Amino acid sequence: MSSAPSAPTATAAPATNPTTRPRLRATILLGLTIVGFSICALALAAYFQASLGVMVSLLAVLFAALPLLVVIPTFLWLDRFEAEPTRLLVFAFLWGALVSAFVAAVLNTGAVLGLQAGTDPESALAVGAVVVAPVVEEALKGFLILLIWWLHRREFDGITDGMVYAGVCAAGFAFTENIQYLGQAFTEGGGAVLAGTFVVRGIMSPFAHPMFTVLIGIGVGLAASTHKTWVKVVAPFVGYVLAVLGHGLWNLAAVAGGTGLLVGYFLVGVPVFFGFVALILWARNREGRLIARHLSPYADAGWLSRGEVGMLASMPRRREARMWARMNAGPSGLAAMRAFQDTASELALLRKRMHHSTASAQCLEEERHLLGALVAQRRAFLGERVG
Repeated sequence: MSSAPSAPTATAAPATNPTTRPRLRATILLGLTIVGFSICALALAAYFQASLGVMVSLLAVLFAALPLLVVIPTFLWLDRFEAEPTRLLVFAFLWGALVSAFVAAVLNTGAVLGLQAGTDPESALAVGAVVVAPVVEEALKGFLILLIWWLHRREFDGITDGMVYAGVCAAGFAFTENIQYLGQAFTEGGGAVLAGTFVVRGIMSPFAHPMFTVLIGIGVGLAASTHKTWVKVVAPFVGYVLAVLGHGLWNLAAVAGGTGLLVGYFLVGVPVFFGFVALILWARNREGRLIARHLSPYADAGWLSRGEVGMLASMPRRREARMWARMNAGPSGLAAMRAFQDTASELALLRKRMHHSTASAQCLEEERHLLGALVAQRRAFLGERVG
């Protein structure tokens, strides 16, 4: 458990952070990422052009993008207390839409062709959808969550972050998958079949993929919040198994068609969806409680007031504080209040990692830097001169 923070002093000031990633390594990683995403994007574009044609593909892209207007904002709403870096959210989406979708298409197709060599085509397609696809697709999406945890441990603070990255990645995967299904629907049956497919995939089940992959995100989030080795191994694996089972049951209902699809949707899909909504609300409220709990020691030491802790733990009160700062100190005051709130959230989650012994060796230096930043940001939104 971390020690209590010391009281503020008149000389408190932001410290410089000497830890920076080597520029060469960052450039190489960026280059490899761009090349990898580009290869997957070109391969998928060529496939859609060959199988659907340019105009049908563009129409399918338009309809496939519509569910994103609901799904992505949902996970950004969940992420409001301590927003993840935009670059990592974009990376997660592109991984799902390009890498996961492309590799899954190759592996799923290869598996089905192999199964068709030993059994009838209908059975092979059913096994591919119910067994192969869930195992492959959830593994590819889950690997993204593990990758971000491994490479960006300072940005990965627990269950909520795992859910956010999982949801955004799964939304990207569903977007590309929907292009294929919607395009095929239009090609085979015109506008009527396209509309029916959109209702099923875009309106009735836009959160299907995120609901499954979020279970892996929770598992990785639990692993990131503990120093126990067995939890780090077991929690992501259990999350993956549950995601595969849920995905497989969902696909089984779809393969059954007709009455089976309706029964699966209303008796399984709808209750699971409401459970998913409850999970999202719980995670959001939990984040606020964690912030209040881990900022309280700084209030005891005088770095924050009790009123500030209460404000920082409530999203409605955060909005009120931003409005007040804008009225008190104009646009610069609003910017300072936003920065103050973000810094406080980062500080609370750093202290959470310190409490669970999962923080880096530079945690005390990070803590001093964040506390100094809080002091400067408070002066700015109060309209005080610094220096």
